[in-house]
Amino acid sequence: MNKTLFLDRDGVINTEKDYLYKVEDFDFINGIFDLCRYYQDLGYLIVVVTNQSGIARGYYSEDDFNILTNWMLEEFFNNDVIISGVYFCPHHPDISGECECRKPSPGMLFDAKNDLDIDLENSIIIGDKERDIEAGINAGLKLTYLFDESNKVTNSKATYILNKFADIRE
Repeated sequence: MNKTLFLDRDGVINTEKDYLYKVEDFDFINGIFDLCRYYQDLGYLIVVVTNQSGIARGYYSEDDFNILTNWMLEEFFNNDVIISGVYFCPHHPDISGECECRKPSPGMLFDAKNDLDIDLENSIIIGDKERDIEAGINAGLKLTYLFDESNKVTNSKATYILNKFADIRE
């Protein structure tokens, strides 16, 4: 079974911008590639799990999301990082009703577990919202990390996270 580093997208991989769907508006967080390479070198798969209620709200389409995602995956690849999967929830409970995939529900993590043979107990999730952490807890992850501006000790979220978890070894 594979241990995995689960990452929320907006606010962890890229700068938070409401309903981001255009390549030209996407700004990677400084250090995110280093963080991912570090865990990749430790044998972790890298998986993105992201709520995308902008689809349910009609702000952008799944095609728009997929175009941006494919570009993002190429940028990771160009920086020697393989993203093993991207799981997204296109729903919003007030618009499309309740679902099992929207964080804090663990549905996306369970889907990744089944698709990629993931050992959830020995996996990590990093998010910038309580619901990201709740999804990790609900899925049984051993380590969850909430990153918000109050945690910021350097100018790089990813560098801080890398330093925070540097003691995690096989």
